[in-house]
Amino acid sequence: MSWVTKIPKIELHVHLEGSIPLNALWTLMEKYGGDSKVKTIEDLQAKFIYTDFPHFIETWVWKNQFLREYEDFTYIAEEVAKDFVDQNIVYAEMFHSPSDFFKLGLNAQQLVEAIRNGFNKVPDIHINLVPDLIRDYGPKIGMKTLHKIHEVKEYGVVGITIGGSEQSFPPEPYAEVYKKARDFGFKTSAHAGEAAGPDSIWGAIKTLKVDRIGHGTSAIQDMELMDYLAKHQIPVEMCPISNLKTGSVTSIEKHPIRQFFEKGIPISINTDDPKMFGNSLAEEYELLIKKFGFTKNEIIQIQQQSITSSWASDSLKNELAEQISNFSL
Repeated sequence: MSWVTKIPKIELHVHLEGSIPLNALWTLMEKYGGDSKVKTIEDLQAKFIYTDFPHFIETWVWKNQFLREYEDFTYIAEEVAKDFVDQNIVYAEMFHSPSDFFKLGLNAQQLVEAIRNGFNKVPDIHINLVPDLIRDYGPKIGMKTLHKIHEVKEYGVVGITIGGSEQSFPPEPYAEVYKKARDFGFKTSAHAGEAAGPDSIWGAIKTLKVDRIGHGTSAIQDMELMDYLAKHQIPVEMCPISNLKTGSVTSIEKHPIRQFFEKGIPISINTDDPKMFGNSLAEEYELLIKKFGFTKNEIIQIQQQSITSSWASDSLKNELAEQISNFSL
């Protein structure tokens, strides 16, 4: 077992619906009659190859058709949590997308409860929930969803984000939603600078007043923004392999992660949608070492930054930091 496999790991930017092990997704497909064009698990793997970011979103929507009942979410939550434990992931802040399923008559509160029931079956990992309000549905649906999830905050809902089609929906219309989220005591992030330019990141920072930025790769196009992120120590949830697979970067060598790190911007390393991209957190670390020259000590440093910028309780942060420190000795 390699060093990067054994190290306790932290995930701050990962989607539940993009983390479903393929066998589990196949089980759900069989439950609901499958897809005539996807006849084997190999076909399913081939389905998760994308020409660009909009194609990825299209495939995301296709996959979601096999999640229809609350019990499906309990099932995938348990399967995802077990998979994370197998990878030595000890803490995760997991996005999920309740508004994708409103059209099926599912409500946000019971979705949160169903997901937590699945997580509770796997005690060896701590997972907090971060609902993704999905910018494609607009701020009115976002506000409605926010109020609903606030009612079930006790199930480990710690913050919100907005994902979806960033290239078509800028962050500014969500200003009131994010203000209300802060009033409710939620932490905030936004997918920004993944499928759009630096203006999207500026909007998330200045208008939404986010605690963290998701992806943020296009900040490298604006040195003033890079300086701002470093000066104000705004954490960026980076997802190198995801960015390559969706075409957000044209080659892994062009990924700006090293520049972010050397600039002193707090970063975390994440998988985003690991079963849709075929990646793991250990592989992300291997990539940092092989392609960008990160040392083991620098990987440990990034892990500690991840803990600091997480939305875990102070006592859990201390526990996680001790786990990482003990491993590195």
